[in-house]
This record gives sequence, structure tokens and C-alpha cells, in this order.
Amino acid sequence: MKIKIIFSSIGATLLASASCAQQKPEQPNVIYILADDLGYGDLSCYGQEIIQTPHIDALAANGMRFTQHYAGSTVSAPSRSSLMTGLHTGHTFIRGNKEHQPEGQYPLPGNTYTIAKMFQEAGYVTGAFGKWGLGYPGSEGDPNSQGFNEFFGYNCQRLAHHYFPDHLYHNQEKIILEGNQGMKKEQYAPDIIQQKMLEFIRANAGNKFFLFVPYIIPHAELVAPDDSIYAIYKGKIEEIKSYKGVDGGEMYKKGPYASSQYPRTDFAAMVTRLDMHVGQVVAELKRLGIADNTLIIFTSDNGPHREGGADPDFFKSYGPFRGVKRDLFEGGIRVPMIACWPGKINAGTVSDHCSAFWDMMPTFHELSGSTARIKTDGISMLPTLLSRKKQKKHPYLYWEFHEQGGKVAVRKGHWKGVKLSYKKYPDGRMLLFDLSTDLREENDVAHQHPEIVNELEKIMKEAHVPSEVFN
Repeated sequence: MKIKIIFSSIGATLLASASCAQQKPEQPNVIYILADDLGYGDLSCYGQEIIQTPHIDALAANGMRFTQHYAGSTVSAPSRSSLMTGLHTGHTFIRGNKEHQPEGQYPLPGNTYTIAKMFQEAGYVTGAFGKWGLGYPGSEGDPNSQGFNEFFGYNCQRLAHHYFPDHLYHNQEKIILEGNQGMKKEQYAPDIIQQKMLEFIRANAGNKFFLFVPYIIPHAELVAPDDSIYAIYKGKIEEIKSYKGVDGGEMYKKGPYASSQYPRTDFAAMVTRLDMHVGQVVAELKRLGIADNTLIIFTSDNGPHREGGADPDFFKSYGPFRGVKRDLFEGGIRVPMIACWPGKINAGTVSDHCSAFWDMMPTFHELSGSTARIKTDGISMLPTLLSRKKQKKHPYLYWEFHEQGGKVAVRKGHWKGVKLSYKKYPDGRMLLFDLSTDLREENDVAHQHPEIVNELEKIMKEAHVPSEVFN
């Protein structure tokens, strides 16, 4: 199936090696950790008061915490596509969660240039451990076809709803988990994937490596092992009601979420387990003596969810913002981001630089020493990360979302324009918010600033390239 790709005059820019700064850092290992549906306010270092995240907090204390970083989209697949391609959702190929039966999602085309391919060309070993969602097994969108030397985890994001799946994938091999067959729940997949990922780090300690870690925690199904982490919260969090899900039958472990007797407790324990996994990564880097030459970036793929019994209102998971997953209000797309590179990124710093997933392509292009010519909507964040002067800024940020009648949003400076029901009413009324005074986007000021509305309307039209697949 063909797709029309016509980059507008204000769209993706071409970046060549000549654009790299003269002061070029050594090529570090890069570990990019992507939590699943973790809200801006779910971490202690971002204001969370109930859930404990000491290891991620330490990462922030030893690095840089960003307050204006944005996901590629407000759901999984397009957000990951934006990350992998360096293009916003008006340009990137995957723009929605489009299913492929019986397992997987609509694939990235084989000729897509991803950050993993870029790292490979720059001499890096590449690995992905966790949830993929950009191409069903064996397709041209499969991780091994998109630049990853090794993959272990869930190919399908729908099956990644489940923490005790009956199988995972190691590259093209389907790995049967005997302890999870039928009704059994003996092998907690995030822990299995974590160990395989740590093995990758150990095996490549002497190489340059790029490691993509798309954890599935704390997405949807609320299931946490009853261990020492769970004991931190057991009986200490007020529970209003249990969640009744699907615990048997034909659809069991096929997409619908399992029941949770104590959903708030499960959620808190899952986030702290995620934190433990991050701590294990840092500890392993230190043990191997490669921590000082490794850049770790931690973030989330979109805002917090309400499915499966999750309660973002109780935890204030969206932080000071309005909205959750599937919204283009700030709560659905503004996400935590922490960058740590000992000796290179100043410890304990906070940045309000406005950035997004599509900035990773040019940032990694510069870091890796790549000589490839890349098309990107992003801007290298290396000046901010290394506390240099002259950080370029985005003229605007753009998002489109293809569910719930279609939504589009643009941020330009402190102005944020949002359109709802965009498929039916593309010329409909825009909501306009001044984020400098209204972080919760509660006061629509469109009628007071028609000139700003007109400017953002123009960007919305020019930033969108028609797609024959996602429309």
C-alpha cells in the first residue's frame, strides 16, 4: 500500500554530518528507557507523594530532569514511530494503533530509516527489550528488520497488556513460557525481560551499544507479584473498589485486562518495580565499569491510562496538567524525561527546554558520530544536555491522533491550540490556551486572540502530510 510523503516547507529538515557541533563528544553507549503509560506525576522527583521511586529519583539527582518534554503521541504505536523515525505524527508512517491479526500491529515499511539503523551504521550493537508494536512477527516492521541486532519481549502491544503471557519472542523465535500456559501465572514477564536485557549489557560491555528498553510497566493490566515490593503498599493504600476483568475463557490473555482486587496497590507496586529495574541497570553499568561512558534517558510513551482499574485521579498521575492517555491536552502528552551521563551532564539540573520524541534522532545522530543524512522534525538536544550555549528551539510542536473522532494540537511558544472531532470538522473551532498562565488548559482564550488562532490553523494544515493508511 502506498503512502503519500510530501514534506512541507516548514516540515522535516535534512540534517547531515556537517551540522554536528565542532566540539564532538566521544561516542557513548546509549540506553533509552521507555515506560508504558507512566504519567508526568507518577514519579517522586516529579511530585508523586504516594509511590516510591528512589532509583529514578537518584537518576534525576545525578543528571538532568526535563519539565517540558513531550511524547510522540498519546498512544503507544504512533509515539514509538515518532521516536524511531525522528518525525512528528504529521509525517511519521505509523499514526495509530492499527491491529494485525492474530498478533501484532501494522508494520513500519522496510525502508524506514530508524535510530536503530543509524546506530548500527555508526558501529553500535543494538538491542530492544520489552514491547515493540511497530510490525507483526516476520514483517518488514519487525525489530530485526528495523535495525536491532537483538530483540526480546512482546512483539504485539495488545498481548503486552498481560504480565503472565504464554509466550514472548527472541528475535524470530517464539519462546513458550511453560509456567504461564492455560490459567497458570508463574513467570512474570517484566522480570524475564529484565534479565535478558541485563545479559545484553554484560555481553556488550566491551562494545559501543544502543539499548532500547520499552518496559510494559505500568500499562493497563494491574498485576504485581506479592513480594517485598508489594509489601511496601499492602494494606496501606485506601482501596475503594476492585476491578473485574477477564480471568478465563476464549479471550483470556488475548487483550482484555485481568481482574485486580486491589488496583491502587497493584499500580503503586508496579511503578516501584519499574524503579527497581532501572536501579538494576545503573548498578550493572557501575559493576562493569562503563557507567561513565553511558547516557541513560528515561521517559514514558504517553500520559496515564484509566483502563484496567487504574486511578490516575487518586495518584494525580497527570501532575499539574489536564488530561490522560488519548488526550492531546498536556496530561496526555507531556511526560517525564531524565537524562544521566556522569561527568558530562551536570548533576541535579532541571531544564525547561521544550522538546519531543522526534528530537532523539538528531540528538543521537550527533552523539553517535553518524555521517548519515537524515530527515527529521527534531532538533539536537545535545547543547542542553551538555550545558552548552546556543540551543536551537522549535518553531512549533505538532501532534495528531486518529481515534475518538480525530484530534490535532500545536504548541508554539506558550500558546497551545487543540482541535477535537477533527475528522468530521477539520475547519471547526480551535481551543486556545496560554500555558504560561493556564497549565491545566481550563480557560479557552481563542476569541481574544484571533491572530494566534489563524497562525496555529496554518501550522496544522501545513504540518500534516496525507496518509493512505492512517486517516
